[in-house]
Formats: sequence, C-alpha cells, structure tokens
Amino acid sequence: MANKNKITFPDRIKSILKAALKFILLLFVLSVVVVFLLRWINPVTSSIMIQRQISALIEGDFRFISYKWVSYDNVSPELPIAIVAAEDQNFPNHFGFDFDQIEKALEQHERGRKLRGASTITQQVAKNLFLWEGRSFIRKGIEAYFTVLIELLWDKKRILEVHLNIAEMGDLIFGAGIASLIHFRKTPDKLTRSQAALLTATLPNPTRYSASRPSNYVLRRQAWIIRQVNALGGKNYLKDL
Repeated sequence: MANKNKITFPDRIKSILKAALKFILLLFVLSVVVVFLLRWINPVTSSIMIQRQISALIEGDFRFISYKWVSYDNVSPELPIAIVAAEDQNFPNHFGFDFDQIEKALEQHERGRKLRGASTITQQVAKNLFLWEGRSFIRKGIEAYFTVLIELLWDKKRILEVHLNIAEMGDLIFGAGIASLIHFRKTPDKLTRSQAALLTATLPNPTRYSASRPSNYVLRRQAWIIRQVNALGGKNYLKDL
C-alpha cells in the first residue's frame, strides 16, 4: 500500500517555488518600505560607504569614513546646479532614465569609442545607497528597479539632496557637508560657483582627483562645468524642484 504522506518530487518543486515567491515578495515589500521611509529619514550610511570602509581596512588603511549630513537648503545653490550640469542635465525632466544619453553612448561605442556611462543622478543614488560597484546585468537590473522606486516615492529635490550627501567627494570623504569643510575650509552654504564646479569636477574618480590639489584635468573639467552651468541659466534651472 502506497504511503499517502510520501512527498513526491513535484511536491518538493512546488514547496521550493512557494518559498521562493514568499521570499521575493518579502524583499519587494521591504524595499518599498525602506525607500518610502528614506524620503524623510536621512540615511546614516550607504552601501558604497560600507564597502569603501571595509576595503580600506583590508588594505591596511585605518582611517574612517568622513560623512556629515547637510540639508538641501543648507547647501549653496551653486553646488546642485554644478552637479546637474556635469552629470545629468535632463534631471528635472526624466523619470530616472535619460534614453537620449543612453542612445548617444551606444552610438559612440559603435563608432569605436569606449563605452561611457550614461547613468542619471537617480541611478547613481540607487547604486550608492543600496548596491555595489560593477557592470553586471544583475546589478544593473536591480539598480533599474530601485531607480523606478525612488522616482515614484521621492520628489526630485529629495533625490538631489541624497545624492549631494552620499556621493564620494574625496578619498573616504562622502557628501558636501564634510567635503566643503575639508577641501575649502568653509560650510557648504558658502561655496562659490567656482568651488562648486571644482568639487564636482572630481566626481568621476574622487579617489584619484582632489579639489584641494586639482590637476590640469580637474581644472579643465571645472571650466567646462562652469560653461555648462551658464548655458543652463545657472541656479534658476532648478528653481522648480
């Protein structure tokens, strides 16, 4: 007589699938709750900060991350527009993805040029806050998910505020709140257009470039950023955020 309580292979598959679906649903709900709360709660750290700290310790560098939160209204309006002008000029208008820039990057790659990044500020916030460095399809897929979630649950001003605070702006230096003090010995509300552009000019590689000791490349990029800011109309470009 067959054992009615015997678990068959199809039953095991169904149990595994149910458990996996429950786990995925839990992760989905948790991610929505976390992103929703972060619209008002300022993050005390980020995924990239944690990774950079661990890497430094492994390499024998026992310095700690420098990070100090500062509200958007306590930052010179010259810094947000400098970052937008340098990194994501269509930021006020897109929904997390700038498809025109993605298309241009792909066209340049087809002409033999190195494939450049076309990440928006929202995508950078998603990566820096929740994910890890790298170019894998898995990471980009998760990044896209968090990008949509952030755009749905935050306004543009909050997205830019978080970016200003969690972007690396020097070796183990995160955010404008501490970067302006270290590089210029002044609070971020006192930054001039020139200083904001100089700080922004280091963002492609803040562990290599320094706003305190700018290289010729950084100075050229600073001048380019200032031209872009002027072309956009200056700080008024972001007045409706």
